[in-house]
Amino acid sequence: MFYFPGCGSERLFSQVGLATQAMLYHVGAQCVLPPGYLCCGYPQTSAGNDDKGREIITDNRVLFHRVANTLNYLDINTVLVSCGTCMDQLQKYEFEKIFPGCRLLDIHEYLLEKGVRLEGEVNGVRYMYHDPCHTPMKTYKPLKVVNELMGTQVVPNERCCGESGTLASTRPDIATQVRFRKEEEMRKGASALRGDGFKGKVKVLTSCPWCLQGLSRFADDAGTDADYIVVEMARRVLGPDWLPDYVKAANNGGIERVLV
Repeated sequence: MFYFPGCGSERLFSQVGLATQAMLYHVGAQCVLPPGYLCCGYPQTSAGNDDKGREIITDNRVLFHRVANTLNYLDINTVLVSCGTCMDQLQKYEFEKIFPGCRLLDIHEYLLEKGVRLEGEVNGVRYMYHDPCHTPMKTYKPLKVVNELMGTQVVPNERCCGESGTLASTRPDIATQVRFRKEEEMRKGASALRGDGFKGKVKVLTSCPWCLQGLSRFADDAGTDADYIVVEMARRVLGPDWLPDYVKAANNGGIERVLV
C-alpha cells in the first residue's frame, strides 16, 4: 500500500502519521511512503490560488508515477490517508492511472477491515467522537468504524469545531462564533457521560488533524481531552511507549530506502 501523510499528519501532529505507520507495521502491511514531505495542494486551491494548487497536483502525480514505475514489482492496491482534506484532494489525482486497480481508503477503515479491535472498556475513560466536516471515511459509516475499533460505546458529538483548516486564522470572527456553539455541544456531551457520577477522563476522538487542533481548544472549558482514533489505538494496542518502540524497530531494519 501507499500512505500519503499530508501536512496535518506529518508536520502539525506528527504522532498521527507515526501512529498510522506503527499500526501498519503491527498488522504486517508493507507500506510505501513518499520520498519526502508533500502537501496535497488543497490549502492552495481552497484559498483561491488555483494555479499553485494545480502545480502541486501535477508535480505530485509525476512523482507518484515515478514511484509506481520504480516499484512496479509491488502490487500497490490501496492508497491510505489519515486526513479527510487530503482524501478530498487525492480523489482528483486519478490514482487508478498511477497504481492500476487501487482504491483510496482511510487508515481507520483499513484497520477495521484487518479486524483490529480494542477489547472492552478502559477504566477511567469514556469516549465521544467528532466526525470532521471533511470526513476521510468514505467507504464505511464513520460512527460504526469508531465504535467497532474502540470496542466500546462511543457517542457522537455534533457541530463543526470551528477550525476548518485555515478558517480559524483567516476569519477568527466567524470561527469564534462557530466554536461557541461547539463548546455548548462539548459541555453537554461530557456532562451526559458523567451523569452517573463518572469521575474519569472524557476523551473526544476525531480523524482530522485540523479538528484535533480545534477540539484541543475546549479542554479547559469542557473538561475533555482530544485525540486521534489511530493514536489512541496505538497507545492501547502497542503500549504507552509505542512511539519510541516503533521508531527503534523501523530504524533497525524496518525501512528500505529506494531511489526514484
